[in-house]
Amino acid sequence: MNKVSTTNEFESLLEYLKLTRGFDFTAYKRTSLMRRIQKRMQMVGIADYDQYLSFLEANADEFTHLFNTILINVTAFFRDPLCWEYLVSNIIPHIISKDGGEPIRVWSAGCATGEEAYTLAMVLAEALGREAFRDQVKIYATDASEAALSKARQATYSAREVQGVPPELQEKYFEISAGNYVFDRDLRRAIIFGRQDLVQDAPISRIDLLACRNCLMYFNAEAQSRILSRFHYALKENGFLFLGKAETLLSSSATFRPVDTKERVFVKASKDKMRERLAALRQEIPDNAPGPVANHAHLREAALDTIPAALMIVDLDGTLVLANDRARLMSGIGANNVGRPFQDLEISYRPVELRSYIDQAYARRHPVLLRGVEWTARAGNPIYMDVQITPLSDTGGNLIGAAISFTDVSESRRLREELQRFNQELETAYEELQSTNEELQTTNEELQSTVEELETTNEELQSTNEELETMNEELQSTNEELETINNELTQRSEALKRANTFLESILASLRDGVAVIDRDLYILAWNEKALDLWGLKAEEVSGHHFMNLDIGLPVEKLRQSIRSCLAGEGQFTETTLEATNRRGKRILCKVTCAPMIGPDKQVHGAILSMEDLGPPE
Repeated sequence: MNKVSTTNEFESLLEYLKLTRGFDFTAYKRTSLMRRIQKRMQMVGIADYDQYLSFLEANADEFTHLFNTILINVTAFFRDPLCWEYLVSNIIPHIISKDGGEPIRVWSAGCATGEEAYTLAMVLAEALGREAFRDQVKIYATDASEAALSKARQATYSAREVQGVPPELQEKYFEISAGNYVFDRDLRRAIIFGRQDLVQDAPISRIDLLACRNCLMYFNAEAQSRILSRFHYALKENGFLFLGKAETLLSSSATFRPVDTKERVFVKASKDKMRERLAALRQEIPDNAPGPVANHAHLREAALDTIPAALMIVDLDGTLVLANDRARLMSGIGANNVGRPFQDLEISYRPVELRSYIDQAYARRHPVLLRGVEWTARAGNPIYMDVQITPLSDTGGNLIGAAISFTDVSESRRLREELQRFNQELETAYEELQSTNEELQTTNEELQSTVEELETTNEELQSTNEELETMNEELQSTNEELETINNELTQRSEALKRANTFLESILASLRDGVAVIDRDLYILAWNEKALDLWGLKAEEVSGHHFMNLDIGLPVEKLRQSIRSCLAGEGQFTETTLEATNRRGKRILCKVTCAPMIGPDKQVHGAILSMEDLGPPE
């Protein structure tokens, strides 16, 4: 089969999974995704994508197995210890230093079986204390795998899985039950586990610390960019992003700033442009969303297009929906005032009664401009503001609220005067700068070319590093599977050894010689009493045909009795024969033949009991 045909079949398989199961794997890197799917195909003995698609259609449970194979749930407590040491020493103190005991919200994205979420709980509990942790902290742990989340909710781990936890924390935060380690039940109340697809589902908001470690590397560049945009929206101002050792933010320097590149800790970069903030939020709110959420999104966008200065948005019910940074700084409104009735705020009636002008704007369907409103700032210096109230309408022409903008005209006047004073100086400086600029432009073009080459090389190295880390986690997952199989084989070997020892003890305790043969008359067991009778050890006769034994017992005369046992014609038969024991003495030997019946009630061989009756009379 040619490569193009194979690729088409693979894409058809992904499209089928998307349409029937609602999970879009097209955002994952093709090389690692194909490798994981091929591994599952090998497990079920299928080598063709089309055949595997048919197998999926015929077996409803197969998708679960495929899903668990694709999502490599490799994680550990305190994974990459140096990174966690840096987080505990430098980032956690900054997060918990808030005044007034504000809530601390943490998100573990791609939490797998929960080790990372519980690690975050331990380090925060150590920093805050148990009581403050219960009151302030909420940890959201999400993953795309329901099987992994089910184990995470149980919070039960083996001794090998908690090896990464320091002994003092093991003793403090785990209880031992039935040989397993169970995480502290009291602290578990602060952790909420839930299923989430990072590519498709809306992010959690107002997050102080977002941990997403060795998860982004499975996605292609476009999906990584989309996820990072959602992470930026999810984080509070100056919120922290904690990535895995194989990940960095080559293409997101505008949204995240590195705190420590080596330890993969980044901080959310502030954006002064409100349009960029709303665009990130708009990704998560569909146009046809019901209720005030979609309405407020339209308000923000319409207001942003209309007023570039300090901005407030009020809806038709008189509720303050939005106040940008400049408006909050100017009027002293805090973020907690958003959502309150506008009439309850001082800004609504001082320095000017805005509510009546809002009603005028609604009635006229036209902006209302108030020029030269005197305003006494908090520092005591009077300033003059132009206040404009603009009615906002949706695409159907219906009123949805009003935008209130404030322009400091006193500052404009001062700037104009300064501008006139500096104009002459700037004209002189401009000629000198123009000459310098031409030289810098030439140098900049050369540097730009070099930077582009370095960025290309760096991205290639990053992609290779992510691929190697992915393969490493696959090998780790396979190694864990092999360890499990090896443990099972060891247990079975020990059980078999105990069974053999038990059987040998039974045979050694019998007073008669015993030989166990299979249906083809080959010897399976031979006890010590048989050695004492005929002089042959167990290792000398094991695997030999019973009828070929050269001993003092005329075995040929037992052929019919043995055949009767193997045919199931009776419970047992007895035959007394003259024989010669290993000491050369003539004896009478009673041979009892009994069928060997297995668990399936079928005859699998015969048991021969040989009793020495003494010398013949």
